[in-house]
Amino acid sequence: SLDGASDNETKSESGVPEVPVPADDTPEVLNKALSGLSSRWKNWWVRGILTPAMISFFFIIIYLGPMVLMMIVLCIQIKCFHEIITIGYSVYHSYHLPWFRTLSWYFLLCVNYFFYGETVTDYFFTLVQREEPLRILSKYHRFISFALYLTGFCMFVLSLVKKHYRLQFYMFGWTHVTLLIVVTQSHLIIHNLFEGMIWFIVPISCVICNDIMAYMFGFFFGRTPLIKLSPKKTWEGFIGGFFATIVFGILLSYVMSGYRFFVCPVEFNNDSNSFTVDCKPSELFQLQDYGLPPVLQSITVKLYPFQIHSIALSAFASIMGPFGGFFASGFKRAFKIKDFANTIPGHGGIMDRFDCQYLMATFVNVYIASFIRGPNPSKVIQQLLALRPDQQLHIFNSLKAHLTEKGLLPLLEEAA
Repeated sequence: SLDGASDNETKSESGVPEVPVPADDTPEVLNKALSGLSSRWKNWWVRGILTPAMISFFFIIIYLGPMVLMMIVLCIQIKCFHEIITIGYSVYHSYHLPWFRTLSWYFLLCVNYFFYGETVTDYFFTLVQREEPLRILSKYHRFISFALYLTGFCMFVLSLVKKHYRLQFYMFGWTHVTLLIVVTQSHLIIHNLFEGMIWFIVPISCVICNDIMAYMFGFFFGRTPLIKLSPKKTWEGFIGGFFATIVFGILLSYVMSGYRFFVCPVEFNNDSNSFTVDCKPSELFQLQDYGLPPVLQSITVKLYPFQIHSIALSAFASIMGPFGGFFASGFKRAFKIKDFANTIPGHGGIMDRFDCQYLMATFVNVYIASFIRGPNPSKVIQQLLALRPDQQLHIFNSLKAHLTEKGLLPLLEEAA
């Protein structure tokens, strides 16, 4: 009855709703093999066995190339969204909120359509201009995206039910915050990937390294609690993970900077309709001599400039990355759950493995825009080719006058 539902709602809002605790997901074979160990060491061995398997899977994905990487990022995004939304659904399942799941997935579709449409327009400009349907979709992309969102907004308003208003607005906010955290980060990861696979692999690897090394140092040497949200995290693990990650980032960057496959921007070849990763490496990926401090003035070392940048990436992964994990820990404590899901034995859900990653993607994107990326001539030319002939002629004359004024045009003509 409605009165009963109202009573339940009052109880739920006065306390903390609980999510059903998932059953032990450890494979039976491992349970039997590790039955004589304490829970602490059992968890150590389960993690120790499955972590190399996940790292191997990561290497296989990298080998398969950028297109597969993008598809995997999309799949992980959908799974993370599913895990968080499922918690929301489990918390308020007894109220049978109308359309909650349908609207959540509809908004996910809308947001992905907007972000990936922007990416297609930005990086596949020539292909979009060549195909009439794509050109129309590109021209009105933002309007279509806004219309789709408005449709979902109106559906939500029409789904409001008396005595459940507050809960429904909780869920509306829950869905949108989840979209902000999950979809935005996956979109930025793909943007970083287009700058070169090294901008995708090194940051993610640094977070993984920090997670593993902080766990190792904390497990063997941890004595001093770091933060109340995560009682198992220690200062020893945090500091040990920091230095280990810095060293790892420098070494990994040195190895990867020597391969064009990793350092060249990912571009779409319109002739072959496929992705290509081939270029002349920029100065960022060419060995240079660096002098050590005055005390060691006679010593010089050869480094790739990217290795210097990798220190910033590693430091962020070590200092700020864990706060993504603390945020997730606070979220799980709020709803009295151990993990987001039980997808990976010993590790929890996909979101449990990527909780430290979502801050990293934003940092790398901002870092590239602030310190690395300059004006892109190819994109400027793409935009010029999309203009009308009279507009192109106007820009040509303006550029000619500017070059003549600077004294560069005669030099160019002599060279020709």
